[in-house]
Formats: sequence, C-alpha cells, structure tokens
Amino acid sequence: MLAIFLQTLPFFALLGTGWLAGRSGAFPAEATAWLTSFVFWFALPAMLLQFSIGLDLGDLWDPGFAAAYLTGSLAVWLIGLAVARARGLPLAEAAMEAQCCMTGNTGFLGVPMLVLLLGPQAVGPVLLVLTIDMVVFSTLITLVVTAARQGRVGLATLRPMARGIAANPMIVSILAGLAISALRLPVPRPLDEFLALLGSAATPGALFAIGASLAGRAAQRLGPALWLATAKLALHPAAVGIAALAVFDVAPFPAGVMVAAAALPVAGNVYMLAQYFGVAQQRVSTAILLSTAGSIVTVPVVILLFGS
Repeated sequence: MLAIFLQTLPFFALLGTGWLAGRSGAFPAEATAWLTSFVFWFALPAMLLQFSIGLDLGDLWDPGFAAAYLTGSLAVWLIGLAVARARGLPLAEAAMEAQCCMTGNTGFLGVPMLVLLLGPQAVGPVLLVLTIDMVVFSTLITLVVTAARQGRVGLATLRPMARGIAANPMIVSILAGLAISALRLPVPRPLDEFLALLGSAATPGALFAIGASLAGRAAQRLGPALWLATAKLALHPAAVGIAALAVFDVAPFPAGVMVAAAALPVAGNVYMLAQYFGVAQQRVSTAILLSTAGSIVTVPVVILLFGS
C-alpha cells in the first residue's frame, strides 16, 4: 500500500501545489481559467491525439468493457436519482446529483495519471471510459434536465447538444488519431515531437489547474455532498467492478483500469453543467472538493486491489 501511495503522491502533490497557489492568491481565479482553457483546448488534445495514433479501433472498442461500464455506471446513476427523489428533490436536481455519483474526472486527472501509473496498455480502456462519459452521460443529463423543465425534448435541444459533442476537442483528437491509425498515415517526426512536447504539458497543467480551481470552493451543503462524494468514490467503482468481473467477464487488466477510473473524483464539468442549468451548484461544488480530497486514498486502494 505504501509503495502505491508513493507512486500516486506526486500527482496529488502537484494538485495540492495548485490549491496552495490559488489559496494564497499567487495564482488568481483568472489565471486558473486561462490555464484550464490551455489544457482543455491544446495540451490534453495533443496528448490524446498522440495516444490515439498508436491505437486501432479494436484497441479502443471492446463491447464487453463498454457494456460493463455502462451497466455499472447507469446503476449508480439510477441509485443517485432514486435517493435524491426520496429526499423530495425535483427531477432536475435529482438528475444533477445522479450525475455527480458516476461522472469522474477522467479527462483532466484520469488520462494523465492512470496511463502513467498503469502503462500504455491502459490507454484504450481509459479513452473508452472518457468517451462513454462525454457522449452517453452528458447527453443523458441534458435530456433529463431539459425534459424536466420543458416537458419535452425537441430539435432545438438536440442540435446544439450534438454540435457540442462533435466539437469537443477531446472527442475530435481521439477520432483524428484513430483515423490516422486506420489509414496508416505516416506521422512526420517533427509533428510527433510537437505533439509530445505539447502533450507533456497536459499532466502538470491539468493537475495544477484542478488544485487551483478547488481553492475557490467553500464546503457547503455538507450532508448531501458527502453522500455524493461517497457514491462516486466507493459505490461507482464497486458497481462497475461487479459488472465487469461478475457479469460481463471482462479481462482482469481492463477491468482494473475501469475500476480505477471509476474511483476518480467528481468531474469539474458536472459543476459547469450545474451552473449552466442553475441546478444544485453548491452541492456539486462541495462534492467535487470532498471527492478530490478523498481520492488521495481511494485511488491507491483501488490500484492495490487491482494489483492483487
């Protein structure tokens, strides 16, 4: 356990450094926003593009893996929804809490950390988890909240949502890399070195940005947020682990990667959705704060269990 914790410690130390910089005022909120934008639009897509060029569609797409992750994640989503509705919350708020329970920070935290910790063979499983979260569950929360507010879902909702998914730089970079790989297009050495250089900024930039963004969050609505953080860090990895190993018979290594990805904290884009829809912002913000702190323990534990 200590050896694994020491492996993950530099990642969380970098996150903590960002938090200290933001908390002290040395790295203001405006700087955090610009750093996040740089990572989202440039560094992380470069890393994903280089990863994807080394894959073929068979490396990324595994029907059993996808079915296991979808089944486990949807089960947790429905549990989160049911718990929220049992507390008397309206459907839109309940759906946002459900989204917190199973949407992990795979893009900014999972891709850089898990690939470095678990090796290049983890690229395909991590990217598949990221794609399912962005395409399936981002679509689900948008449809549910829109239907709860308007009573229906029309083309006026579907078109911008589809455009947003298609224009997501992480999706675009993954698809572009797979296309280059499928067509067996040569990658000039200067381009490969450019992608490596730009992509190398993704890990420190993303972790520092996560920490700095947490510095501005205050812990509010602790009771509901603690439940959401616990569901994300414990219930979600347990559910996808059961689905992968007991139901869909996923091979041990990709199953372990899936569980490790599910043990990641609540993603920052859930807060962006909460702000956009004006739903449960305080609960989501505190759940991100609590789950990120808790993941310092959960991620090493999950990797230890996988290693066993």
